[in-house]
Amino acid sequence: MSLVPLDGSRGSNRLPQTYCQIQANNDWKAIQCWLGEFDDSPNTRRKYCSEAERLLLWAIKQQRKPISGLLREDFQDYQLFLSNPMPADYWCGPRAPRHSPAWKPFQGPLSEASQRTSLIVINALMSYLVDAGYIRGNPLSLIRRRNKKLRPQAGEAPVQERFLDQETWDHLKAYIAALPQDTLREKEDYERIRFLFHFLYLLAPRVSEVASHAMNSFREYRGRWWWFVEGKGQKHAKVPVSDEMLDALMRYRHFLGLEDLPPENDTSPVLRSIKGTKGVSDNMVYRLVKKTVQGAADSVEQEVPVCARKLRKASTHWFRHTSVTHGDDSGIGLKYIQASARHDKIETTSIYQHADDHRWHDEWQRLKY
Repeated sequence: MSLVPLDGSRGSNRLPQTYCQIQANNDWKAIQCWLGEFDDSPNTRRKYCSEAERLLLWAIKQQRKPISGLLREDFQDYQLFLSNPMPADYWCGPRAPRHSPAWKPFQGPLSEASQRTSLIVINALMSYLVDAGYIRGNPLSLIRRRNKKLRPQAGEAPVQERFLDQETWDHLKAYIAALPQDTLREKEDYERIRFLFHFLYLLAPRVSEVASHAMNSFREYRGRWWWFVEGKGQKHAKVPVSDEMLDALMRYRHFLGLEDLPPENDTSPVLRSIKGTKGVSDNMVYRLVKKTVQGAADSVEQEVPVCARKLRKASTHWFRHTSVTHGDDSGIGLKYIQASARHDKIETTSIYQHADDHRWHDEWQRLKY
């Protein structure tokens, strides 16, 4: 009896190769084509790759099937598996480098929120493979409408809550302002961190945009300065550069030994290595942010533990949310916030509006027992 290969070349859900619109004749190659759609967003690609790898390993090891042979019932099993990966000694272990012998796909059972995220990512993968003519249908979509894990749970903080309130932001700014500058290395660290957080807060960039753009992305247009950005999906846009942001840019360039404002031919990176000689990766931007917010959390742990907890959770993308939220709180018009955040839909921007909630909450204080 011949066995169906586990690489997906002959999965039971496969369409004939003549229907395929991507250069893939097995599951791993198909996954690579899908991941290639996110080359402009390295963090997204890394997260999606992790989820696809987990599914692929589980399908082969547990179900003895390729991804292109999974059925609706298999995905029900996978949902249960995410909540308790067993056997634990095979699937779970402490964090380790990807190519280390100690690496495991999971650190432990996934939380409800992480399970939902995983299923959303896998659903996107399967839908892509259908659209690409690689498989006939998406079995996961058959159970999506009835599965609570694909919907936010009651009491769970939505994505717009991942921002720093004004008090916590003020503590972080104070921490950065007080960073030591006694030695040359401390001064280099300080100037880079100061500029980075001005950039994150005043322009609301994505982390990949901080790492990828050149100095000449800051340009004067009709007498005013703008940041010309190529964002998600290679979409081009411009974001106003406020006087405060322009001052921060000029200060950082002056520290690097450059003329105050970038000329049109300055293709050097915006954010530099500590010596200012080369650019930094998006991963380095992430690590700089995490190191700074962790230090700020330590500095206020005793005084304001609530702020410390928020700072420990914060990552780079929180500052995009913080910028949008504070923009609304300060009275900037919704359409201008949408344009600066580069949201395709006004509904996306509107979820960051908290001012009415605050006024409502303040008014309700009038009710006394």
